[in-house]
Amino acid sequence: MKQYRLTAPGRLNATITLPSSKSVSNRALIIYALSGGRTLPQNLSDCDDTEVIIKALRFMTPEIDIKAAGTAMRFMTAYLSVMRGTHVITGTERMKHRPIGILVDALRTLGASIEYVGEEGYPPLRITGTTLEGGLLEIPGNVSSQYISALLMIGPVLRKGLTLRLTGDIISRPYIDLTLWMMGEFGAEAEWENADTITVKPTPYKSRDYLIENDWSGASYWYEMLALCDDPEAEIKLTGLTDGSKQGDSVTRYIFSLLGVKTIFESKEKGTPQTVTLRKSGRCVPKLEYDFTASPDLAQTFVATCVAKGIPFHFTGLSTLRIKETDRIEAMRRELRKLGYVLHDNGGSELRWDGERCEPSPEQGIDTYEDHRMALSIAPLAFQREGLLINEPQVVTKSYPRFWDDLRSVGFTIEECKV
Repeated sequence: MKQYRLTAPGRLNATITLPSSKSVSNRALIIYALSGGRTLPQNLSDCDDTEVIIKALRFMTPEIDIKAAGTAMRFMTAYLSVMRGTHVITGTERMKHRPIGILVDALRTLGASIEYVGEEGYPPLRITGTTLEGGLLEIPGNVSSQYISALLMIGPVLRKGLTLRLTGDIISRPYIDLTLWMMGEFGAEAEWENADTITVKPTPYKSRDYLIENDWSGASYWYEMLALCDDPEAEIKLTGLTDGSKQGDSVTRYIFSLLGVKTIFESKEKGTPQTVTLRKSGRCVPKLEYDFTASPDLAQTFVATCVAKGIPFHFTGLSTLRIKETDRIEAMRRELRKLGYVLHDNGGSELRWDGERCEPSPEQGIDTYEDHRMALSIAPLAFQREGLLINEPQVVTKSYPRFWDDLRSVGFTIEECKV
């Protein structure tokens, strides 16, 4: 097992070139492929999730291994359903236990030919692509937005287009809106018809040059570091972020304003990537309550930040965390207990902390469960815990491959331990 021991710097003043957005990159690649594009989008993410999609699209081998990339599994399942040929799509052992039945059922309703190679409802899948009719489709709105985005992106190549009706509560709406916006950037006609129905016309995509903006999810860990460091003059500059970004995790700036971090854009121009400066504001709420339904990937960051700052919290809208790379609710409860914090899980979709502490056992190291966001969100706690141990730190390559190098560049000491 690989293990890092982290020691944070006493001062924090740096400029960080953030990774490009994984969410935007992965959508851009699928849309680019459906448009028949010849030039890859610019500034693509170099993370594992994006790399497996690039490889899959480039080689289109009979068996496509997307490893641990859940986004790639969902997006490529829909993509392969409308492309000629037969392919088996598979992944890691964890991927073979992540449900995909709702997406498969939806695609089969549209006429797709998909078979389960192993357990019903889970990858691997054998997909024989063909031209699909499209039309009206209903799907629950409280499933992963990646299912919905996967269906929407193939809408323009369906003979009748797609009318997608979402039933019940709709979660992660910003990710759906990001997909619709990007489809429009490539010439598709896709929009909300009303509060629960999206219409996609059978208007082909148009190939074009496209620049990927940098990642607000990656930015959240630098916000966390600035919030947790003791340096009152700390300042972090983050490059390539957009004011008014369609990325759902851009809400980071607003939530962190409640935890003592202010965001300053270098200009008032919206829609253009620019450098953002983070500084301490000195103002924190005494307790944080927030519904993460629209941005569940940020939950771990704010759980870790709040416990380290001693701010009680009650977070809701976390139901999808159960089916991510790991059960993130249980993983955060277990690992933060090692650092002396007792979190409570309410009904499988909520987490709260009332300030309860227990005897810590940090010598075990923080397990990461093949989940990049476990390592990324807990590493900044080194500002409060000297010598913090992170097990299997290489998991960050899934979304932020240069993370540990960036930490070293701002003064972190990172020692590889023999375990």
